[in-house]
Amino acid sequence: MSAETSSLDFHPLRADLYQELHSRPFQVIPSTARVTHIAVLVTPEQRRTQFAHLQRLHRLLGEPWPEQEVSCYEHNFGKLRVRREVHMEFASYTFTNLDVSSADPFAETGISSLPEGWLEQLDGTIVGAFHIEVRPSEEDARSELAFMRKYFEGMRLIGSSPQEGAARVLGSFQLHSDHFGRFMVLNHKMSNSQLGRLVQRLMEIETYRLMSLLALPLAREMTPSLNDMDQKLATITQSLADNESLDEQQILAELTHIAARIEAYRAHSTFRFAATRAYHELVLTRLEELREDEVSGHLTISEFMTRRLTPAVKTCEAVGERLEDLSRRVDRASDMMRTRVELAIQSQNQQLLSSMDRRSRIQLMMQHTVEGFSVVAISYYLISLLKLGLDVLQDSGLAFNKSLVLGVAIPVIMVLVFLGIRTIHHRFIRMARRQ
Repeated sequence: MSAETSSLDFHPLRADLYQELHSRPFQVIPSTARVTHIAVLVTPEQRRTQFAHLQRLHRLLGEPWPEQEVSCYEHNFGKLRVRREVHMEFASYTFTNLDVSSADPFAETGISSLPEGWLEQLDGTIVGAFHIEVRPSEEDARSELAFMRKYFEGMRLIGSSPQEGAARVLGSFQLHSDHFGRFMVLNHKMSNSQLGRLVQRLMEIETYRLMSLLALPLAREMTPSLNDMDQKLATITQSLADNESLDEQQILAELTHIAARIEAYRAHSTFRFAATRAYHELVLTRLEELREDEVSGHLTISEFMTRRLTPAVKTCEAVGERLEDLSRRVDRASDMMRTRVELAIQSQNQQLLSSMDRRSRIQLMMQHTVEGFSVVAISYYLISLLKLGLDVLQDSGLAFNKSLVLGVAIPVIMVLVFLGIRTIHHRFIRMARRQ
């Protein structure tokens, strides 16, 4: 690093960002080769186990093994080339046999040179597995098609002439008797590098096609349940619209159950549906890069994919969008039910407050009545006490008119008792108002 740049602050990932564009280089494939491509779904634990299994292959073939896993690894074992690529949810293996001794296509494949039993012990779930026969073109177009058609077990073929007729590709996009798919590539005028890029695009198209279709069984499995939930939700919404008398607690329980099922489906399917869209876009991009010309009497790969793959992807997208729509509708129905319940609770509270106000007025009237009786009772006891006092004074020899004194005292005592009770009553009222 020069003195002028040594002081610059470089991002720590800058070198990795540059290297990312070169992490998966295209292969260089000669015009005579047999290629086998396998795509395997893996968990993180299986990915680590696969790398150890790849190291074991090196030991079996007497070659030094890699110590650290990388996103794309390639090694030549003489005439056998092994390439391993690690993706987000799968790993792919490409075995290229450069020593073609048999003239019969698919009698000898890319995995024929592997040690016995090594491939069978590979961890993971295989999604894509197919053979590609690569050979030079030596005959006219009609003879080539007749030659190629013999090796696809009578299946209907899809093919084209990519790169403006520089090669010819034919495949069935089906499984054959060996449980592998088959493709044939006849090279007219491509260099080894161009042929490697063509084969790579063909492998990616088939692999991404299969990966994109993983969501289709899930979408079909979910559809009956979505239909059932849709019908239940429509019934609940119609009942709300008709203002029918409903059991709010039961309806809220049903809405909660539907919402829980929808969230469970979303958690199970969101990644799969998003991956389907991404894989489908990759397939379309690779198809554009092929620049196909039609082979007479055959669908091109682009036409086949557009006719068969795109509807399947659209089905998955429709199910995903339906899930989101159901979730929004359940939320709206739940909001309406909560509003209905809140209005009912408010009405009950209003009735309760009215009842409490009525009881308070009755209690107040009773209190005033009791106050009147209290004045009489307290006055009676006070006059009785006064009478006892006057009797004592009269017995002691003091001369006065007892009846006159009692007659004057009675109204005075009653007025004083009434004023005293009213004073206490108003004091309590002022204390309540201050609180």
